Amino acid sequence: MTTRALPWAPPNAEDVELLPVGEWWDAISAPTPVADRALELLGGRSGAVIQDDTYRKTYWLIGIDTARSWCMRRIRVLTALADEGTLLGVPPVSWGPEHRTHWRIPLGPDRYLTGTHQLAHALRQALDDVLCPTPDGRQLCHRCQLPTDEPIPTTVEHSGSVARTAVYACPTHARDHPHENPTGSVLPDIVVLRFQR
Repeated sequence: MTTRALPWAPPNAEDVELLPVGEWWDAISAPTPVADRALELLGGRSGAVIQDDTYRKTYWLIGIDTARSWCMRRIRVLTALADEGTLLGVPPVSWGPEHRTHWRIPLGPDRYLTGTHQLAHALRQALDDVLCPTPDGRQLCHRCQLPTDEPIPTTVEHSGSVARTAVYACPTHARDHPHENPTGSVLPDIVVLRFQR
């Protein structure tokens, strides 16, 4: 595969390389179960995609400053900030699913950045499909009893009648319910490193 037409040089050696976000591209991070559904919805309209099976994260490369205003639960916009840099672990261009971090959709001159309008639409639908529709307003975490702007449905309790009550957790306490949380445990973006400028 040739990548000569790209404005940057992806790693072509033996290991993942940390590259600065915001120099050639920004990135979008999503839990892999959400990304699976988003990729179904995008079909052939997705650009290159990095998948990290260790931390169950999937990353799209997007144009710089094209998604700064996004606010979607469990979705992270990785971009350069004035006082903080961000590095994303990028695998060698030849790495496929035999590696824990690999190109789920191969990188190339004809498959590079993903359009943010199409990606936003697919991710919103995927979040509703995988995590259920966003609850109205803030919800209380059943564990810490504090309000959270990112409520994660963890289970449905039956109260003896046909009525059901949704139970939510904040991202920190959702990891206590990996068997009930449809996106698995909540883990940080370990392949993403932030550093002070």
